[in-house]
Amino acid sequence: MELSIKGLPDTVPEIIAQNCRELFKTAVGDLLVLGQLQEVNITISTSKFEEKSIFTPPILEEKVASKDKENSKPVPNKPSPSKNRITDEITLEERATQYKARPPLYSFDFLSLPEELKETLLSSIDSIRLDHKIFYEWNLRAIEPNPRTALNFFGPPGTGKTLAAHALAQYLGVPILTASYGQIESKYHGEGPKNVEALFFAAQRDKAVLFIDEADSLLSKRLTEVTQASEQAINAIRGQLMISLELYQGVVIFATNLIKSYDQAFETRVRYIHFPMPDEKSRREIWMKHLPKELPLGQDVSIEELARIEDVCGRDIKNAVIDAAIRTARHNRVFVGQQDLINAVERIKAARVSAIESE
Repeated sequence: MELSIKGLPDTVPEIIAQNCRELFKTAVGDLLVLGQLQEVNITISTSKFEEKSIFTPPILEEKVASKDKENSKPVPNKPSPSKNRITDEITLEERATQYKARPPLYSFDFLSLPEELKETLLSSIDSIRLDHKIFYEWNLRAIEPNPRTALNFFGPPGTGKTLAAHALAQYLGVPILTASYGQIESKYHGEGPKNVEALFFAAQRDKAVLFIDEADSLLSKRLTEVTQASEQAINAIRGQLMISLELYQGVVIFATNLIKSYDQAFETRVRYIHFPMPDEKSRREIWMKHLPKELPLGQDVSIEELARIEDVCGRDIKNAVIDAAIRTARHNRVFVGQQDLINAVERIKAARVSAIESE
């Protein structure tokens, strides 16, 4: 028996095409079981290519596998039962299984940011919460079929970009799906764009905030003079990212450092929010939130004095507290003193300077 689908438009997004194929497979499986047929030849074609596969119902596959176990002697040249799928290539759903959403780790109460930045974040959240009213009740979907919120948190490392992404997801009451550029790129040609598509598919599947960390390479200008395969690969990934953003319905947050040149196409699709190094007021709040009441502090510890230490970010403060606590415990001292914390901060700042100079 043979079945075919012809003329599937090339312009149909892969997510929609994949859903069509899955529905087709389910219907064919029911047909084979009810008709007591052993297999069917399937052809799916577009104007550019044609895919063929032999489809075997799951019930028959189980019988064949059971019968194979009973026969101890192998049968020469016996064909193995075909898999229950259209092609041997990994499907979008299968590729998306590598990406899973998780509950957010931080709330807005834990954020210590300048007031203006807090207001900007809250404004972004309000626009997300009003999506249903604006796009569905007021039918602005007529002019924007795929409503989405795309944000780029940019600024120096350790300034709260990741915390803010988690806090935003927690405020919205949804999970967060986190990925980095390193989890998207691939040494195999053509895999990077497919990973981008699968990542957005997974976020839509899990109804999650999508957070893409270390996204500098993704949002930079596309290369006009491509001379190497690696350059071609990054251009292909950026192109797929553009397509996925257009089709995505949800919240996506990028985190970048101070990259020099954003791609103009992203500038019109993404809202940019700057995360500066914390001021003294923010540093005071960060120190207070990173010194839990269970931590034995000496009476000489002064948060006011610690907050006056400049050129430190939230991550530096967190690491300084942990470093000071470890050294105190290792030397069997009773309290973490002021000088322990100051020394820890200075070590972290010195290490950062050394790393920059070595570059």
